[in-house]
Amino acid sequence: MKLVTLCAFVLSAVMLQAQTFVFQVKTFETQKWGYANLEGELIIPAEYEKCYPFSSNGLAVIYDGKERQYHFIDLKNTRLKTDPENFKTKDVFGFNLGGFADNLFLVEVKGKWGYMNDEGKLAIPAIYDEGSNFNGGYANVKKGKTIVLIDTKGNETTIVTAPVDVKEFSEGLAAIETKGKFGFINQNGELVIPADFLSVGYFKNGLAWAKTPDEKLGYIDKDGKWVVKPEFEAGKEFDPVSGLARVKKDGKWGYVNESEEILTVDAESWGDFSEGLADGKKGGLVGFFDKEGTWVIEPQFQAVRDFHNGYAAARLNGKWGIIDKTGKWTVEPKFDAVKDVTLVK
Repeated sequence: MKLVTLCAFVLSAVMLQAQTFVFQVKTFETQKWGYANLEGELIIPAEYEKCYPFSSNGLAVIYDGKERQYHFIDLKNTRLKTDPENFKTKDVFGFNLGGFADNLFLVEVKGKWGYMNDEGKLAIPAIYDEGSNFNGGYANVKKGKTIVLIDTKGNETTIVTAPVDVKEFSEGLAAIETKGKFGFINQNGELVIPADFLSVGYFKNGLAWAKTPDEKLGYIDKDGKWVVKPEFEAGKEFDPVSGLARVKKDGKWGYVNESEEILTVDAESWGDFSEGLADGKKGGLVGFFDKEGTWVIEPQFQAVRDFHNGYAAARLNGKWGIIDKTGKWTVEPKFDAVKDVTLVK
């Protein structure tokens, strides 16, 4: 019994060491981006005009301003040799819209989109006019005006409804637009929730927000049935940990659960729940409250980001650091800017 316990402890320790928490930082000294660990140490120098989050496979995209070229790097700042060498990513206002998913990364090569694997090879040729990130083994791509689904091998599936737009998959379903209305298709391209809605969100924890033609928002399940009746002006996705979604009614924000119970919080502003906590502002400062509306991290920061992997970025006295779910500084505030903590396995 003791030997089994010891082996389990050793295995747990090895697995813990194999995992690395890392986040993007901008330093005051260089005004460029690099990466730091939870000890606050720069593990990759702040030398890049742009850099994006590490994926769980240990690769991240950086932009070399001198070369005017994107590259994949590992945690040792070694560049992955890619074929082709020159590619772009889906970058909007300086934000990369995705990372590796299903071991594939969306890239642009000579004006066309394809998917690169973690060996730096184009696993799916760059032949498409547009593309989405993979989720659950499927993505949608556009060939001219036609949108089709592809799997991780590049096999194409026709979408029955011939939609004008398709969003990324979430929990096995993707929102589609056809004839000015929205519904959902499955991974076979079949319409499983009729396009009867004015607009829709993404499925999270089995529910997605949807708007009726008279602009009332509620939440539907994967059969298209109302779980939370449409009576709101606006709403966001459900957080699976807290079981709450942010909603707006009569001009005021609050939160709703699947039982249609409303939570209000004594705050000046309200953020979305992430990993069971939501940010809010009170007295001009920002903190976090739980699903009961209790402040578990008292308002004390100038600004914060959502929790990711148990940690959140926070700003105090004009400097950014990292806090845990008790509000304790894991990385003291010392950076000009900080992004979310990611876990590399």
